[in-house]
Order: sequence, then C-alpha cells, then structure tokens
Amino acid sequence: MVDILSKLAVSATPLKRHAANPILSADDVPYHATLVFNAGVAKYQGRYVMVFRNDYGRWGDTRFDGTNLGLAFSDDGVNWQVQPRPCITLEQARDLMRPLMPHRDTHEEIYRFYDPRLTVIDGRMHLCFAVDTAHGVCGGVAVTDDFDRFELLSISSPDNRNLVLFPEKIDGHYVRLERPMPVYSRRGRDRFDIWLARSPDLRYWGGQRCVLGVEDLPHANDKIGPGAPPIKTRLGWLTAIHTVNRDESRGKNGWEAKWTKRYDAGLALLDLEDPSRVVAVAPAPLLTPEASYETGHNATPDTDGFRNHVIFPGGMILEDDGEVKIYYGAADTVECLAKAHVDDLLAFCFGAALSD
Repeated sequence: MVDILSKLAVSATPLKRHAANPILSADDVPYHATLVFNAGVAKYQGRYVMVFRNDYGRWGDTRFDGTNLGLAFSDDGVNWQVQPRPCITLEQARDLMRPLMPHRDTHEEIYRFYDPRLTVIDGRMHLCFAVDTAHGVCGGVAVTDDFDRFELLSISSPDNRNLVLFPEKIDGHYVRLERPMPVYSRRGRDRFDIWLARSPDLRYWGGQRCVLGVEDLPHANDKIGPGAPPIKTRLGWLTAIHTVNRDESRGKNGWEAKWTKRYDAGLALLDLEDPSRVVAVAPAPLLTPEASYETGHNATPDTDGFRNHVIFPGGMILEDDGEVKIYYGAADTVECLAKAHVDDLLAFCFGAALSD
C-alpha cells in the first residue's frame, strides 16, 4: 500500500450509498411517526443500536405535534427492528433533566429534546442530545446501560448543541466536540464553528478550543458543526461533520416557503494526542445531496421531503475489516447509510486517491 500522505490528486468521494436506502423511515415505526432522521448509531453488546429523532404531526405541515427519540436494533446494521415505544418522550426528558434544574419548572422550561448521538465509553452507552429550553438551546450528556433508565450527567449553558463524545479518554480527560451558537458572530449570519471541550468526569466541562471555522471548509459559507462521534484510526481521529452552504436565490424547498441552505457531509482528521489540532480536512464534500431521498424530491413515494438538499451524518462505525459505516439523515425525513474503507476515507481527507 502506498503512503497516503504522498498522494496529491483530489479524488471523488469514496463513499457508496447503500442500495437499501432509506434504511429507516416513518413507515417502519409502530407508533405515530412522520419524520425519522438524524440518528445516533453505535455497536453495543453485540448488536447495532440506533436512537433516532422522530418529529410527528401531519405530513406537509411544519407545525409538528411533538418530537421523541425512538430506539431500534439490528444484527447487520442495515435491517432494523424498531422497538414498540419511544425510548425518551418529552415528559421523560423533563423528568431526566429535573435533577440538574432543581429550581426550574421543567414542564415549562423544556419543550423539545432531540438529535441524539451515541458513544460507547468503558462499556457504557453515552447519549448526547440537544434540548430547546425557554432560555436557549442547550446540549447535554446522559448515560444508560439498558435504554430504559438514563442518568443525566451534564447540561451546557445556552446556546450550544451538536455535542459528540470521543470514545476514550485523551490525556486523562473525556473530550467532546460541540457547536456554540454566538448571537454576535464575527461575520454576521450564522457562522457557527466547531469547538472542543474537556472534562475530568463527563459532568464539568472546560478548556474550550476552536477546532475548525467555517472559513476552513471551501464548500461551506454559512456554518459547520460536529456530525458523527469520531472513530480512532492510525493517522488520527476521523470524524464526519456537517457543512452548510447558503444560496439566497434558492426558493421554495420541501415544506417551507423558502429554504436557502444545502447541508453536506464533510470529513476531518484530528490529532490522536491533541484533537484540538487539525491534521487534515477533506477539500470537497464527503457526501452531497444527489439521490432523491436526499434532495427531498420524492423522498417517499410520490411526496417531497421536509427540507430539500440535506445530508446530516450522525453515526460512524469502524468494522474489524476496515469498512466504515456512516449513518445520516436525509432531507430531514429518513435515515440512510453509506460505506467506504477507512483507508480511502483517510486518503480523501488529504485530497488524495489511494491505490495499491
């Protein structure tokens, strides 16, 4: 195998969409479901496990009745068995957060709990999530052993979200990527970036560092943020991120009168010992909306998806044979899968083509 760092030619994405896409949709859910997307996926206790976001309401109506988190298991990572009820409802989320908000009425304070990400650390499943509160958007970390009982470990101050945990301690600390949302951004509009924070115990977080800015991604002009929790490779921590390109000329897209954004999946490689240091960033999108279930056109038979031109990676699994499974939400409507070999993903980070 040639040294991938010596390659210079920019390559096309090595990712291949799975023929079974979408691998999960509202039709697969045995309770009220409308949009099933932005799932966290991991391998745990011998099975693949998925926790997915479910926005439920009336098809075509942006005023949803609510959001919950669904749970599914799989033996092969492709065919999923959805459990008969959500694993976290809004009321359960309010109960979960009450110990860390003892002086607030969580029934009034918490009104949406969503966008799960899964990381196994020391044999326990850790769930990162976003939560909309009466005082801003927060990110949180919880832990579970059975997806029935959860313990809330920490909640961020507003405004912060898209938290993803590294699967092991680094230099004695737990580490996460996050995306703060500054109101007074340095360049206007969104311009949200990727930051890193450290913790001695998953409860108290500090040592924040800016890792990647919007200006570091040639295919983004609006905002970027964490996507899937990082996987460990011989060259660094590999992580799929989300990148956003805004074009004000875009008109009606999906269910909304105007949707000006396109969400792509990007790819970054971070240093193994100091993940606040960027080793490489893929010079082109890892995946951009092209399939009908990603562009939103006929995302389900004879109907358009919620938001056109959206790909959002949320899960990344490195198999023993070097295959990487990347799970992503498409058109904010369904959940999908794409695959590549880890060596090809590393080469893509360096804008290179890998060959024997």
